[in-house]
Amino acid sequence: MARHYWLIKSEPYKYAWAELVEDGSTYWDGVRNYEARNNLRAMKLGDLCLYYHSNKGKEVVGVARVCKESYPDPTSDDPQWLVVDVEPVVALAEPVGLADIKAEPALAEMALIRRGRLSVVPVERLEFQRVLSMGKTKLPRAGGAAKKKASKKAGAKR
Repeated sequence: MARHYWLIKSEPYKYAWAELVEDGSTYWDGVRNYEARNNLRAMKLGDLCLYYHSNKGKEVVGVARVCKESYPDPTSDDPQWLVVDVEPVVALAEPVGLADIKAEPALAEMALIRRGRLSVVPVERLEFQRVLSMGKTKLPRAGGAAKKKASKKAGAKR
């Protein structure tokens, strides 16, 4: 099965990358847009996600992995809204800012730019690799998480 790539956004004052690393995993909740919800539904176990700090920072700061496929959002009474569980893989050595992404010709068609208001968007494999290169980061060979803990913190992040 082919791996897919995504970009997930979180406002750092609500749920920063460092909190995901500390928690070890979390469910990605609070998505209330149909297109973003459909993207959550399409995520598969092992897919990789660029972790983007929105609002303050506006930069990709890490890579997370889908560790549980979509299920109903426990923060909603409406079963149409979904979450996935994600875990940290690696922090970017150098965060990649939105201005740098917009300035990079190879990323001109990236969904982050074209569909900027969505909190969950697909990323092409070459776009994913380019962002990692810009961030001077390589994925760990074993695919290990940055830090694992048994606890799982619920998030109200997005």
